[in-house]
Amino acid sequence: MVNYGFLSTYPPTQCGLATFCAALLHHLSNPMAGSRCGVVQVVDGAYQTMRQDEAASVITARPLTASRAAEVLNRYDVLIIQHEYGIYGGLDGEDVLAVLDRVDVPVIAVLHTVLASPTPHQRLVLQRVIDASDAVVVLSQTAAAALKAGYLIDEGRVSVIPHGAPILGHRRPGRASGLHRPTILTWGLIGPGKGIEWAIAALSHLRDLHPAARYLVAGQTHPKVLADQGEAYRDGLRRQARTEGVSDLVEFDPTYRAVGSLMNMVRQADVVLLPYDSTQQVTSGVLIEAVAAQRPVVATGFPHARELLGGGAGLVVPHQDPQAMAHAIRRVLTEPGLAEAMKERCAKLAPALTWPSVANDYRALAKSLLAAPVTVAP
Repeated sequence: MVNYGFLSTYPPTQCGLATFCAALLHHLSNPMAGSRCGVVQVVDGAYQTMRQDEAASVITARPLTASRAAEVLNRYDVLIIQHEYGIYGGLDGEDVLAVLDRVDVPVIAVLHTVLASPTPHQRLVLQRVIDASDAVVVLSQTAAAALKAGYLIDEGRVSVIPHGAPILGHRRPGRASGLHRPTILTWGLIGPGKGIEWAIAALSHLRDLHPAARYLVAGQTHPKVLADQGEAYRDGLRRQARTEGVSDLVEFDPTYRAVGSLMNMVRQADVVLLPYDSTQQVTSGVLIEAVAAQRPVVATGFPHARELLGGGAGLVVPHQDPQAMAHAIRRVLTEPGLAEAMKERCAKLAPALTWPSVANDYRALAKSLLAAPVTVAP
């Protein structure tokens, strides 16, 4: 069995990479078969060992230097590093390079961001991460194309493995009897850039729907946004809803939900709405989870949405366009057969997006690296 070391943020840190790492780790871990996993956790640019976890363990319990982090990671067969510019210390996260320079085991780098127009230093840092890695994983075909176009890398070292999603039962939970009020759902860590203001503006164009739609915004404010700005973004959204006369259609739910509770909420939604501002987002865990839950999706045209929804699993709309957003939502809620056709397309995509399937892809990649012949320098 293969033992996996991880370098990443990790719960209780609240960020997408931490959630991703925890899910992948738990699906790769198999203590009964002798496979073990460990994490060197990244917290605000520093490395430290994580608290004890039934699926993962590490040896030391003090903050680590780069050399000590590499020493711990070298005790595993393969290192899986989650890469995002903002989580490691130094300019554009360059401090991670000091760890990679000291790692002796095969390295799989998971690139969560591949910018279309990086700064010269961002390009340099990512190129050095690529050079230090034996395999590079991106989470979408769009990211793979950007990587191959912008960086020096052998195509054979690039694998496209999607962001994972929980396995869900085939049956959707029943609803209470009575007139069904359709739910439009946006969820995730909340902050500027999520585009929720455009979604609220779209509601004024849906006033005539009967019964009236409910727009549910679920999730806590992103911890970094909360530290810098408090609840200013959420408070501004509430003021906007009152000003536009749609406050009765908008509900904010800041409850932290475990995976099962969150997915049950997602499955109750009639439309999942991703009104994001970003035009460069090459992967979205929320999008993957929505498709895996077989929910109709309306999303702005960021690259991952265009790729995943282009076959009919959802509708893509222009950025910052409330009227187009409202028109797409109206179609999903009222056009005969459209929502069901979207769900059927999602159902065809879902099996490859589940965490067990994704973990199997990583497992196969790790085994191929370990089986590769060792090249000895002359």
